[in-house]
Amino acid sequence: MASIIKNRAIVNDDWTLVCPAEDGSLPAVNELPAGKVLVPLALWQAERDALAASRGAAELGVWLAPDSEPADIAGDFDKVALIAVDFPVFRDGRGYSIARLLRERYGYKGELRAIGDVLRDQVRLMLRCGFDAFAVRADKDIADAIKAFDDFTVQYQGAFDEPAPLFRRRAALSASSASVKATA
Repeated sequence: MASIIKNRAIVNDDWTLVCPAEDGSLPAVNELPAGKVLVPLALWQAERDALAASRGAAELGVWLAPDSEPADIAGDFDKVALIAVDFPVFRDGRGYSIARLLRERYGYKGELRAIGDVLRDQVRLMLRCGFDAFAVRADKDIADAIKAFDDFTVQYQGAFDEPAPLFRRRAALSASSASVKATA
């Protein structure tokens, strides 16, 4: 069984990623493997009712391609256990924007997983954009990738995990210290 990073820990991945065939065709709902499945958005859109009827939300996830529109899944958050975003190549950063939109604009609170060409160099920034699970590329060391969360202790920019930039956090701390001194 493969492993993933979830909530900064290495855990077994009990989900099966379902991909379109080489010709782009999607599998039929009755052809899906048993257990938890992560289906492409196109299959979800085409077979939403059949998928929901054949499996509970706890066994169903949807993955988005880099050119997917996150609004297309926004009304179905209660019908899926997780949403994954595919990074087909290292240099394709559209998934970061999808994650921020899902978390900040659409209010997605469930598991958000990065899949595809996920490398150590990316996981810290992915975390800052709202991802909480990472399927590190199979040929890379997942134990090394998890160390990336501790590479930096201070973030200058605001992001999903810390909306206020450093200069605002410092100003707030300074104002708080000044008010404590004034009342003492």
